[in-house]
Amino acid sequence: MVKLPLIKTVNLNKTYQMGEVEVPALKKINIELFEGEFVVLLGHSGCGKSTLLNILGGLDRPTEGEIWFDSEALHNFSDRELTHFRRKNIGFIFQMYNLIPRLSAMENVQLVTEISENPMVPERALDLVGLKSRADHFPSQMSGGEQQRVAIARAIAKQPRMLFCDEPTGALDVKTGILVLEAIQKVNLELNTTTVVITHNAAIADMADRVIILVDGQVHETKTNDIKCNVKELKW
Repeated sequence: MVKLPLIKTVNLNKTYQMGEVEVPALKKINIELFEGEFVVLLGHSGCGKSTLLNILGGLDRPTEGEIWFDSEALHNFSDRELTHFRRKNIGFIFQMYNLIPRLSAMENVQLVTEISENPMVPERALDLVGLKSRADHFPSQMSGGEQQRVAIARAIAKQPRMLFCDEPTGALDVKTGILVLEAIQKVNLELNTTTVVITHNAAIADMADRVIILVDGQVHETKTNDIKCNVKELKW
């Protein structure tokens, strides 16, 4: 039986207009992502990783080409349809935590569950990232790694089919980054959430099912890891 991709792109291009100059950010991107897969999107700064993630997650549109999600043509969606698509299917984690300072960890997670179609209990989301005991703490009372894990709990609380992580450890030291990556890996394994982590750190690639390497806006190479590393086994 042929396994169908959850999301795929066909000759995807993205060009930005800078005055009279056109700047290509993505060039003929053809990728497929499958249900439950853990993918690392690897490349140097400026290679198009964040641009591709934003298009895959419905935050931006391609200039040309197609993007399909579970047989739906996202490239033809209206702005309203894209908003509904993101709310239902996509969780985002960014380098900055974007927590609301006046709300506790629990309240930050509850904000998402209140507008979701099929949310999990907020306590479970915090428990999955190892922060159930910190539910009543405010962001100012938490470390950077704890705040990032609250952001992960918030992203997964609506039970998205895909989780997109844009440099989730970029502002953290190695020890704290390991805790964050462990939380992301646990979500992928226990919830079967298709997970994409974009990074410039090649060490993280060993924890993925597949690694997609971008160079100058193009897919340079795709590698499959026959044996995935546990986060603590990564060679930093």
